[in-house]
Amino acid sequence: MNIGRVHIDSRLVLAPMAGVTDIAFRAVCRERGAGYTVTEMVSSMALMHQDKKSLQIMELGPGERPAAVQIFGSDVTRMGEAAAKVCELSSCDIIDINMGCPMGEIVNAGDGSALMKKPELAQKIIESVVKNSDRPVTVKFRKGWDAGNVNCVEFARMCEDAGAAAVTVHGRTREQMYSGRADWDAIRDVARAVSIPVIANGDVFSAQDAVRILKTTGAEAVMIGRGCQGYPWLFAEAKAALDGREIPAPPAYSERIRTAAEQIRTASGWLGEKSACLEARKHLAWYLRGMPRAAFFRERIMSVETLADIEKVTRDVLDFLKDEERRGARDV
Repeated sequence: MNIGRVHIDSRLVLAPMAGVTDIAFRAVCRERGAGYTVTEMVSSMALMHQDKKSLQIMELGPGERPAAVQIFGSDVTRMGEAAAKVCELSSCDIIDINMGCPMGEIVNAGDGSALMKKPELAQKIIESVVKNSDRPVTVKFRKGWDAGNVNCVEFARMCEDAGAAAVTVHGRTREQMYSGRADWDAIRDVARAVSIPVIANGDVFSAQDAVRILKTTGAEAVMIGRGCQGYPWLFAEAKAALDGREIPAPPAYSERIRTAAEQIRTASGWLGEKSACLEARKHLAWYLRGMPRAAFFRERIMSVETLADIEKVTRDVLDFLKDEERRGARDV
């Protein structure tokens, strides 16, 4: 897939997820097959004030290429200025515009998926970002606002006309949030309507899902979001399936908890111990989904505050798994 002048030698993309896809988790996913990563979204307003957290979000890891920084906002001038600031401060290859976030605080400010109700404004924003960027610009959006306002095809054509080098389409409306099923047929309609690359997003929770969404939509790549939370191995499994190879067996829970602990240690080096450990609570809970006594350990996880706490929980989980193995328990 070529996005402008940037070649991406993969069909597997890690979705930008606020509070999830920090620099450490992106690294874990890349190691397991994600070929293109996008940062958490950065507020154009905060970026213009050089907010410390926003600058931190934009940081890329060693060798994290190709990668995009995602920005959001609804002020035409400010979005252009934010694009110029990204080009000045970041080594990213691509700038992505978020026009799909469904969360209330974002939508109520007129940002994210609220822009699908104002395509003329959205076009001016894209044109402003393209004009002020020396890198390809992409746009992520949804099927539409609600069932009565499905405009993804027209919106995609507008994005292309405005200078976007690729689009990502989540097959749900804003009204659906993350409920119901993603409409892959709507993504297919977008792929047929534009000449720029289309990335398909929504309901990819298995390697087979990745194969099916690409076959159904005709998209150039698949973006994986919630399916890899606590399970970055989904990228390795999807890559094997797309290559026609045998899908590797799921990792043992001991490998999962060790990977989680390593991810959190890495995050601590970038984000600081306190922030990394607070974020670790949800990550650890995801990594242990399905494990025997997971509920018990989740209660412990919710109180971790230091790396020492993380190490203690990790040791206790590993000791428990060893005991289970000695007892002859399966799937540990």
